[in-house]
Amino acid sequence: MRPSFDVDAVVLDIEGTTSATGFVVDVLYPYSRSRFGALLAERGDDPEVRRAVAQVRELLGEPDADPVRVEKALNEWLDGDVKATPLKTLQGLIWSEGFARGDLVSHFYDDVVPVLRRWHSAGVRLHVYSSGSVAAQRAWFASSPDGDLLPLVDGLYDTENAGPKQEPESYRRIAAATGTRAGRLLFLSDRPGELDAARAAGWHAVGIRRVGEPYYEQGVGDHAQAGSFDEIEIIGGTGGGAGASTSGSTT
Repeated sequence: MRPSFDVDAVVLDIEGTTSATGFVVDVLYPYSRSRFGALLAERGDDPEVRRAVAQVRELLGEPDADPVRVEKALNEWLDGDVKATPLKTLQGLIWSEGFARGDLVSHFYDDVVPVLRRWHSAGVRLHVYSSGSVAAQRAWFASSPDGDLLPLVDGLYDTENAGPKQEPESYRRIAAATGTRAGRLLFLSDRPGELDAARAAGWHAVGIRRVGEPYYEQGVGDHAQAGSFDEIEIIGGTGGGAGASTSGSTT
């Protein structure tokens, strides 16, 4: 049965949902790994880099960790797929530069962009909630094979401005930031723990199951599921279109 929802806004995960996890792991991760050292050396005085390095030291419990130790920690977290906020911040800075230079072009599954455009045209507001930083999300949507998709998106949320993706409170923060009642929000993700958290916050949730993705075999528990975006029907929307603000709301 085709999942159908009367909602005002859809919140999108990226990896495994709009885009292939394999692209992130095989292309973006090595790209950032090869540039951590240069970023720390060349931009160590930038406020955002300095703040991220301080967070790395705090997580390590090593307040005097030098750049070599910080880089080692970043690579260890990358190997372990640890969703550490400072790792995601520094990756986002590196990826943003790569997208801006044309070194990188993001990936979207073929069904995603046409459906996002259709929902946007129908007045459904679109937001993104990913463990990747807001900077990385912005670069990702601005540098798609279909051109700049940022005009489709109202808000960008990550683990820093919203919180961990498997905690219901993070979804409550996003609802408050978007000014949307929980029951009028739909979250799309491939990860059962994230879907559980969204539902616990009062949201609707659909598990996206794509063949070849890491969570495909595990399934999405008792959540509604879809193999592609065009299997999901949205019958709501406010008719107000999407705004141009893509910075996300800090909380």
